[in-house]
Amino acid sequence: MQALFLGIDLGGTKVAAALGDDSGRILARSRRPTEPSGRPEADVARLVEDARGLLSQADARPEDLATVAVLVPGPFDRARGLVLHPPNLAGWDEVPVAEWMATALGCPVVLENDANAAVLAEWRFGAGQGYRDVVYLTMSTGVGGGLILDGRLHRGHRSNAGEIGHVPVEWNGEPCRCGLRGCLESYAGGAAWTERLRAITPEDSGAVARAGSRGAVRPEHIVAAARDGDRFALDELERFNTYLARAIVQLAFTLAPEVVILGTIATAAGETLCFEPVRELVRAQTWAVVTEDLRIVPAALGEDLPYRAALCAALEGHSQPGS
Repeated sequence: MQALFLGIDLGGTKVAAALGDDSGRILARSRRPTEPSGRPEADVARLVEDARGLLSQADARPEDLATVAVLVPGPFDRARGLVLHPPNLAGWDEVPVAEWMATALGCPVVLENDANAAVLAEWRFGAGQGYRDVVYLTMSTGVGGGLILDGRLHRGHRSNAGEIGHVPVEWNGEPCRCGLRGCLESYAGGAAWTERLRAITPEDSGAVARAGSRGAVRPEHIVAAARDGDRFALDELERFNTYLARAIVQLAFTLAPEVVILGTIATAAGETLCFEPVRELVRAQTWAVVTEDLRIVPAALGEDLPYRAALCAALEGHSQPGS
């Protein structure tokens, strides 16, 4: 049987896994809630079960696997295969995920940042096709970033490049789960924004009507209410766009990318509520020579993204295992 590649996206709310071949064709996929137990050994054992389940779906064996990639939230040490102390995985502290899974499955296992994997997927299959300098921003539970620079994935020293969610957009601002203050994630990340909305959304807002109660409001309810002209929702999206644009301005001046791809929350908000105002804000705060050709666009892969990203990470890990 041909060599197979398996990727597992260990996200803040879901575990998505894909098994495929070296062309990027997906042969099997699965998805479940993350549900961290607080016991890393048990959590990693479930990831091994996910992998074996995909192999069973495809009538394949562990020995058919060329490489497995596990997409993890930062911080982590790719070279040593350790997940260090991610804010969204309680009890995880220097967990040797790669070693444990390699022992269980009998094949090489690499760790990859979830945003790095996402930029690989959008670059190969989505909105980044045809470009050599690409930035992708995840905009879901947290905010992450992936960079393609001069046609190659850029990880930086100790694989810590692209942590755009922790770029300060307000000095000494809102506390972030990472321990710093004023990070983009604490203003534009889904978890932080949800916490804010449940504390301040007026009871007469259309967002509350859609959610059923203030305690159930989420960003998607704000987006829906804003489309109907709800004043509070429009103000919240303006705030979101402002902080997002501040981070993109820093990226534009530092990296001069050809395209910035925005995922999840921004993609759901769409052109009128998010992309058009963000583009205007970025243009107003940058030199024309930096941004006259810059495209700021929505992610293109939709529901396929976590599966494509996981598989792309396994393919990248096989071709450049030590990079």
